[in-house]
Amino acid sequence: MSVAGLKKQFHKATQKVSEKVGGAEGTKLDEDFTEMEKKVDTTTRAVIDIMTKTTEYLQPNPATRAKMSMMNSMSRMRGQEKGPGYTQTEAILGESMQRFGRELGEESNFGLALIDAGECMRELAEVKDALDMEVKQNFIDPLQNLHEKDLKEIQHHLKKMEGRRLDFDYKKKRQGKVTDEELKQALEKFDESKDIAELSMFNLLESDIEQVSQLAALVHAQVEYHSRAAEILTQLCSKIDERIKDCSHKPRKEYTPKPRTTLDFSSISENHNGGIHSARSPGARSPARSPGETKQKVAHASSSPPSLPHLLCSESQRPVPNVSSFGSLTFILSTHLSIPLQLLLLKYFFVVFSFSPPQQDLQVSTSDSSVNVSSLNSVEAPLCPRSSLVQADLIFLCLSV
Repeated sequence: MSVAGLKKQFHKATQKVSEKVGGAEGTKLDEDFTEMEKKVDTTTRAVIDIMTKTTEYLQPNPATRAKMSMMNSMSRMRGQEKGPGYTQTEAILGESMQRFGRELGEESNFGLALIDAGECMRELAEVKDALDMEVKQNFIDPLQNLHEKDLKEIQHHLKKMEGRRLDFDYKKKRQGKVTDEELKQALEKFDESKDIAELSMFNLLESDIEQVSQLAALVHAQVEYHSRAAEILTQLCSKIDERIKDCSHKPRKEYTPKPRTTLDFSSISENHNGGIHSARSPGARSPARSPGETKQKVAHASSSPPSLPHLLCSESQRPVPNVSSFGSLTFILSTHLSIPLQLLLLKYFFVVFSFSPPQQDLQVSTSDSSVNVSSLNSVEAPLCPRSSLVQADLIFLCLSV
């Protein structure tokens, strides 16, 4: 910018500050011009706000709008075509209905109805897409063009006129220091800018019938959309009513309960801690075991993990399962309970029984035979003192942790 231009800008700034701060009066414009300027300003704000609200009406999800805008910007930067359009909520609902309708199958009345409703929602989404396209072409794009061309041009003329007015008022205030030629030239430029701005505003306000036509295009598009949507929904309603009528005439199926499973408690396995191993019919019974099988089972029980008396006594004194009644109890506990539970129970047994019990024969009974295993217990169980309670507590604590 030249020195004369900088000087001129300084004069305009000085005049504006004097008007805003010092209360100096500038050149007043006529009322018609001021009224047209207010109407143009209102039109500008209306166009911007209506375009924004119309887009929100057609595409109500802000997150999807932001995603679409980003994808379109990236596509333009890469020189590609525009990205995918806005996903209508009707399409999302219809896809969900059809998916679950197919999962329920054709034998389900609800599944068939969901498929019909999903197809209807898909058609509504297509109609909504047509509405979006038509409104954008016939309403939003013309308003965008009006905002970017006509309204911006008027704002440019008004801004230029305001600058020339400030220059004229500054020179008029310093009339003695400024030549009459410069003052006259400043006035002519101001009047010229004022006439151009006034003419552009007048043409815009007089041609507002174009904006009315654009608004009519919006209304017609909505009427078309709602008409087609009402037609589609009416057809769906007829299908659903017909399906309800057909289902009401069909004979209702009766529920036939299936026979319950019977259980023979005598066949419950002894190796499952009291749990049910298998359910059999009343006529089926477990076969009798031979004496050889019984001896094998006793030998397997004798080779099972050591019981509590074995754990509490020293390694050299650790006996085989005792044949006393107390030994029978611990032998049974060792085969059916876990070691922590054995320790907990035997801790309290030691409080009462702190002596070595008498020897007795251990009879292992089955459903069909019994075997005397006194020959397996030739070593007498040693006496376990009361100090074994401490050992039981320590072993129990270690195993529990």
